Amino acid sequence: MITVNIEPEGKSTTLYKTRTVIALLNKLDLRPTMALVIRNGELLTPDVKLFNGDVITVKKVISAG
Repeated sequence: MITVNIEPEGKSTTLYKTRTVIALLNKLDLRPTMALVIRNGELLTPDVKLFNGDVITVKKVISAG
């Protein structure tokens, strides 16, 4: 079980059987270029493994273009 806090919406969700950052983004319907994924203050790349009990922050990137 991984707890995911989604910003800037302030939503929180729980995901099961999610082993990598790219899998987490896929479940949230996001591409790697659309969000920053952070665990314990560390920015994660799409290939990083996730572990049961992780608390992850997903910060959506907003373009003001």
